[in-house]
Amino acid sequence: MLLLNVKEKLKQALFSRQKRRIFATNNVPAAVILPIYYKEVEPYILFTKRTEEVKTHKGQISFPGGVYQEGDGSLVSTALRECAEEIGLTAENVEILGELDDILATGSDYIVSPFVGFIPWPYKFEVDQRETEKIIEIPVSVLLDKNYIREETRNIDGNAVTLHFYTYQETVVWGLTARILNQFLDIFKQMMANGRG
Repeated sequence: MLLLNVKEKLKQALFSRQKRRIFATNNVPAAVILPIYYKEVEPYILFTKRTEEVKTHKGQISFPGGVYQEGDGSLVSTALRECAEEIGLTAENVEILGELDDILATGSDYIVSPFVGFIPWPYKFEVDQRETEKIIEIPVSVLLDKNYIREETRNIDGNAVTLHFYTYQETVVWGLTARILNQFLDIFKQMMANGRG
């Protein structure tokens, strides 16, 4: 019952906020799923490690997702389709809890729309070996622990930007994925601080 309560409160927290949208005609729309689940009694987030065979972001840690295609109809459908293609997680097994802010990918034309999805665990994933090297699971408690987070300030396009690096075992989450993750964790921390969880 406690786990259900956290899931529902997270859904409320995401629904009650104003999503920041980016509209740009020259950019390429893309979408990802941030998959969250309970393993025993602890929330985890699922990541993927991209292979060296993919066109972009080779070997990086990411969330399942990709570029919008004409037949998708919506960005959430894009994210769900890519999730099924990359790791075999089908749409009917993903409960969309809400959306995070659109993010403009640094150094590319992509505008990424992240969706938070609650998924069952355990689950029989079917990994596409061409796109996904492996699935990585990290407890939310680790991602919230400052001992596992490093921040750097860099000058990007004339602006001082804070970059986050989340390290767990041999995995380092950085770049666009870390920006999405950081936004989610801020919402999660606020929810817990408000006694919602």
